[in-house]
Amino acid sequence: MKIYNGANLNQKHLNGVIAIGNFDGLHLGHQKVINEARQKAKKFKLPLGVMTFEPVPVMFFSKKKKDHRINSLKQKITQFKKLKLDFLIIIKFNKKFSSLTAEQFISKIIHKKTKCKYLYVSRNFKFGSKRQGNIQTLKKFERKFNYKNIITNPYKQNKKMISSTFIRKKIRAGKIVEINKLLNRRWCIEGRVIKGKKRGRKIGFPTCNMDLSNYVIPKIGVYAVKVNFGKLNKDGIANIGFRPTFKGQSLLLETNIFGINKNLYNKVLSISFKKFIRPEKKFRNFEYLRKQIKLDIKQAKK
Repeated sequence: MKIYNGANLNQKHLNGVIAIGNFDGLHLGHQKVINEARQKAKKFKLPLGVMTFEPVPVMFFSKKKKDHRINSLKQKITQFKKLKLDFLIIIKFNKKFSSLTAEQFISKIIHKKTKCKYLYVSRNFKFGSKRQGNIQTLKKFERKFNYKNIITNPYKQNKKMISSTFIRKKIRAGKIVEINKLLNRRWCIEGRVIKGKKRGRKIGFPTCNMDLSNYVIPKIGVYAVKVNFGKLNKDGIANIGFRPTFKGQSLLLETNIFGINKNLYNKVLSISFKKFIRPEKKFRNFEYLRKQIKLDIKQAKK
């Protein structure tokens, strides 16, 4: 998969089929859009690509909005590679790009730069300055700019439309098993291990501490997880919260990796969530906390 930072494509990727969207989470609804685009590309023997935006537009317009992303850009690229695209276009979403009108986006980016023949978007796709463009706008300019716009029907489960917004709500509610089904993989947070106060080590359960960065914040509590780092692939338990027993103030992801007791400071770990175990709570003392962690580990191993 060729990755383009911008829409200046090589000759072999012009005149192709492109799916456009933020694709945050790359859930089953997004996969449906891309798979339908793939069928068209295969039928007419055209290159298949995806156009996405970085940062996610809502985070560009709301600088204080931190707890939003389902996946990082790096994770998104990894998932796109698994879908075996021919190319990926990453548009830098900045002030200049956001000022383009809907018609300018179509004429300058879609038409002049990609020469796209088939354009796939979801039914609620909005684009252009002040989100003035929609699927009707795309339809309006089809003939003028020589492309065919194809709208995919939403992916539904139990009559509910699956969207990134829907999945964020599920993450905040701790519905991990359900989320993983909607993503067709385990939801995962990647981050660098930071130094903590080593309190977990003192009570017999050393943890790797990570900042949640811009990820959507899950329900506060304890989770069964899988930890990946290089060749390391271990089960563990993770606590997302404020550590009330220790009178903590800041939100932190703390992970105890089963069978590992080595220094992983400054390493980048991938924490995949398997299931929610219990809410975070304040314990009377460290001994009560230690006993509860042992029970959590038993639950995580089931």
